[in-house]
Amino acid sequence: MFQDRAVLKNCPVSGFADEISPALDRQIAILQSLGMEWIEFRSAEGKNVADYTAEEAKALWERLEEAGIRLSAVGSPIGKIEITEDFEPHFEKFRHVAELAKIWETPRIRLFSFFIPRGERPEKYRDEVLRRTGRMVEYAARCGLVLLHENEKDIYGDNAARCLDLMREFHGDAYGCTFDFANFVQCGQGTMEAYEMLSPYIDYIHIKDAVAGTGQVVPAGQGDGNVRRILRELDQKGYDGFLSLEPHLTDFDGLAGLEKNAEHRGRSDTEAAFVTAARALDGLLGESE
Repeated sequence: MFQDRAVLKNCPVSGFADEISPALDRQIAILQSLGMEWIEFRSAEGKNVADYTAEEAKALWERLEEAGIRLSAVGSPIGKIEITEDFEPHFEKFRHVAELAKIWETPRIRLFSFFIPRGERPEKYRDEVLRRTGRMVEYAARCGLVLLHENEKDIYGDNAARCLDLMREFHGDAYGCTFDFANFVQCGQGTMEAYEMLSPYIDYIHIKDAVAGTGQVVPAGQGDGNVRRILRELDQKGYDGFLSLEPHLTDFDGLAGLEKNAEHRGRSDTEAAFVTAARALDGLLGESE
């Protein structure tokens, strides 16, 4: 799969394999069956990536290396706390994740820009978001790492304007933009507008789509995220970064801990759902004009 492409031929395909199964062996098996050599590691065996010890991280790395799989990024939960919570314990967790990234030989760490209290204006907390983000960016720069901000529902950078605000403040060798189609759709943000605003800063792509109005997550190209059109525009611009599958098609183990007020998607065959998402992307990449 992902061999016969018409667009984005040089973009490696990765994915959140914990949506396949909590068992690392099954994650590896399905990735191999799809010809995928990369993983955006978020969890395995019921343990979130940020909770791995250095020893556990080394053991995981050995298993992935033996299977011929590398990390495209650490799918960390950094920045997924309330902006009103104490930052110091969270910053220590971030420093730990930075050490894990070194063990796993990836410079990339996915992160967020803090949940905003319900009903309050995000701009009220801008200075604190920038202060916290700035500390992490400075640390990442010293460590040779790059923090990739994902637009997530209910955080400061959930819409294109505030993502752009963050990029104008911090974009560089240590801070970049992860573009997530479905999350923008679910926030009522038009993805074409978001792409036009953020295209100079996009360093990483999450592949999932959603239906406007309901917010239902669907395979890439089947929703209102303009995935097909944006992938072609990225191809024309020479984008050669990662495309990371984040299907979110089922209530996989751990979903409730990843989303604020996660919606019920129904239990189904998680392995089949991941394969469905992979085939949808493969189809989009193989389409000619």
